[in-house]
Amino acid sequence: MKNIVEVRNLSIDFKVRDGLFCAVNDISFDIQKNKTLALVGESGSGKSVTAMSIMQLLPVPQATYKKESSITFNDNQIIGASKKDLLAIRGNIISMVFQEPMTSLNPYHRVGDQITESVLLHTNKSKKDAYDEAVQLMRLVEIDDVERRFKSYPHELSGGQRQRIMIAMALVNKPELLIADEPTTALDVTIQAQILDLMSKLKKELGMSILFITHDLGLVKQFSDQVCVMQNGKIVEKGDTDVVFENPSHSYTKKLLNAEPQPKENINNVEKPLIEIKSLDVFYDMPSINFLKKNKFHAVKDISLNINKNTTIGLVGESGSGKSTLGKAIANLINFEGNISFDGKDISKSSKEIKKHIQIVFQDPYGSLSPRMTVGEIVGEGLGVHFKLSKKESETRIDKVLSDVGIELAAKNKYPHEFSGGQRQRIAIARSLIMNPAFMILDEPTSALDRSIQIQVINLLKDIQNEYELTYLFISHDLKVIRSMSDYIFVMKDGKIVESGISSDVFEYPKEKYTKKLLAAALRYASN
Repeated sequence: MKNIVEVRNLSIDFKVRDGLFCAVNDISFDIQKNKTLALVGESGSGKSVTAMSIMQLLPVPQATYKKESSITFNDNQIIGASKKDLLAIRGNIISMVFQEPMTSLNPYHRVGDQITESVLLHTNKSKKDAYDEAVQLMRLVEIDDVERRFKSYPHELSGGQRQRIMIAMALVNKPELLIADEPTTALDVTIQAQILDLMSKLKKELGMSILFITHDLGLVKQFSDQVCVMQNGKIVEKGDTDVVFENPSHSYTKKLLNAEPQPKENINNVEKPLIEIKSLDVFYDMPSINFLKKNKFHAVKDISLNINKNTTIGLVGESGSGKSTLGKAIANLINFEGNISFDGKDISKSSKEIKKHIQIVFQDPYGSLSPRMTVGEIVGEGLGVHFKLSKKESETRIDKVLSDVGIELAAKNKYPHEFSGGQRQRIAIARSLIMNPAFMILDEPTSALDRSIQIQVINLLKDIQNEYELTYLFISHDLKVIRSMSDYIFVMKDGKIVESGISSDVFEYPKEKYTKKLLAAALRYASN
């Protein structure tokens, strides 16, 4: 089988304050034509750095390659290639889907125009044909209501919808190699299955190869032909996927395979409500051709529910179903109609004290962390607003919460861009935890984390909940994580709650067809 990519003795160093940091250490692997190679490992193991080196996207001179490093694509050396040669490769022969779509999409342009621009850039099509191609690509990646979404800006789409836009742009020129860096991280299980099926279909039809980077071993088992397991910049195990999964030889691989969230055993059943929601509606303004008539999108429709103290509500549903919008309404971050009360107090008239007790962890950590502040400053920012503490007391609390979420104390003077996606999510969690809130809205808090770190964060959240009698609204598309965390499940579809109940009952005896569909898609990619 012909190798389309050959990586030999690849070592990559980054210049940091204290000298050189070895991000990738003497690794070698091949990507075969019309095959999928998966790179797996924990956050910070070097997966994304390796992928970006294939497209020569690493910052120079901050990143340097050791002289024995070699990357060839179709027998042509990529390291040290001219700018002209690299421009001919990027987006044409090799395309990449990045982990965080919000940082890759232009916030000032409509998403449809961005796809059209990509078509025009890489093909000789007319503007009309490029527009038609963009619409077709949006349909191909299962964007709903294409005519409306075409005119939307990135911030108006859910995380999953933004990721699908990125995938559509990557497929414009039908590349020989598609580098997919956590392409399904932000997607719910049903769309995840559709996207992977789509990439598998394109691989077969076009003879395309795929470098698939993920922390989800369930996806690796179903989707990849070969796998390389990375730890601390090194490949510790590689081979055919079936062989590695059935008979792993390295202890680290075994650890990853055994890292599975377990169903919650003890259901908290406190009857006293902390959050009471009555007849909640949320509308978003939409672009209108007729300026005399305003169009509105009904995102959340007549929802009434209670969230009891010291319980965890799991909120599930496909991208765009209204999960995050509901969470933002409870946090009083958007306008809403109806009534939401916290501990008997109307949040629309919320005081500074209520704001301290309701914290939210957003899905996209890169967008919610200030790039101009160090990690220590980000995590401790709220302390100066809500508490009167000495500098020493603040530092002690910052150090403790960073340690709790698995961030080294030596890293607190670094900036967000110096961390992996998973590490940034842990920092975002620490920023909320430090406030000792009564209620936390967790919007996909583990979506960017590998399984072993997910387990740590889940256990951390459970321990903190038990110690401080916290209440959680846990929003996620990962049903295994939801089952591990939640006492009760609420299933959302098209802005409505279509099913609810005790977690174990909903998982074992789902009533609605839509719930059964979600569970079937989740079980398809179970890693055991």
